This record gives sequence, C-alpha cells and structure tokens, in this order.
Amino acid sequence: MATRQSVDKLLQQCEDALRYAQSQLSEGMKQEHYNDTEYTKAQLGLENAYKELEGLAHSANDQQREQLYRMRLQIQQTQNQMILTEH
Repeated sequence: MATRQSVDKLLQQCEDALRYAQSQLSEGMKQEHYNDTEYTKAQLGLENAYKELEGLAHSANDQQREQLYRMRLQIQQTQNQMILTEH
C-alpha cells in the first residue's frame, strides 16, 4: 500500500514538472525554435512523472488512485499541448 507521504511527494513532483512544462510551453510560443533543449527537457520531465504516477497507482488505495488519476490527466493535457503547439 502506498503511504500518504509517498503520494504527496509524488504529487508535488508532478506539480513542479507541470509548472516547468507550462513555462516552457509559454516560452516556446514566444521564441519559436530558440529553446528546443529546455522544451524537450520539460517534455521528458512530464513523461517521467507520468510513469511514476502509473507505478504508484498500483499500490494506492481508492482515494489515492483518484488523486493520481487526476494528476495523470493534467499531465496528459499538458503533453498534448506541447506536442500540438508549434514551438
């Protein structure tokens, strides 16, 4: 079973990855191709966070699983925006 602390820690890491990705998405729309390295780094951070969420969800209780699922949706939405946006 996942501990509350491990779930909270992972959710915080995911929020950090989301903030970073959203800032890079914003910068990418302004600067176009000038920040490809940071943009790619942000995408990789989201992908890693997504994989960690999937892994922890297997040992989570129902309430924790719901929190993790909602975070996964936010990450997927940001990933889709980053893919579809010309940067």
